[in-house]
Amino acid sequence: MTTTQEWLDCFNKLQELSNQLNVGDPFNYNRGREIHTALTLGLTVSDTLAGADAYKDSQPVELKSTIGNLKATYNGVSVQPTWEEQEEYLVNNKLGKYKHHYICRYEGAKLAEAWVLTSDDVLAILLPKFHKQYHTQRHAKDPRLGQQINAKEIRKFGKRIVLNG
Repeated sequence: MTTTQEWLDCFNKLQELSNQLNVGDPFNYNRGREIHTALTLGLTVSDTLAGADAYKDSQPVELKSTIGNLKATYNGVSVQPTWEEQEEYLVNNKLGKYKHHYICRYEGAKLAEAWVLTSDDVLAILLPKFHKQYHTQRHAKDPRLGQQINAKEIRKFGKRIVLNG
């Protein structure tokens, strides 16, 4: 079997297995890493692409993954008419609605490190950054907000998850 044919067979098999697990399209916007992260960490994979990425003990969680440097990116956040409404949205509908945020760094297909932060910690880190951006970027061509939690912040506030293997 050629490498090309083996790759094509694996591609088909991954879709077939995802259908059997009812976890959605593994090729849609980083969904494959979300599925891999959830299964590796013993979480329940969400069966939809909207809302929670996975569940821990029936509670929705947010999954973030990166390659290279450890970080978590929160992009494309809808902008609300006032900062008060923006903060309420972030706390109740976007960041705060997930009690746990799992942040993972990959090396190729291997989950190299995983951290978990509480929603309170994520909000403490990101709200000041979003506040500053809200008041400076609102009139940009694309006013949606986006910020990152860097490795230093993740290591300071997060709890490292010990990975087996």
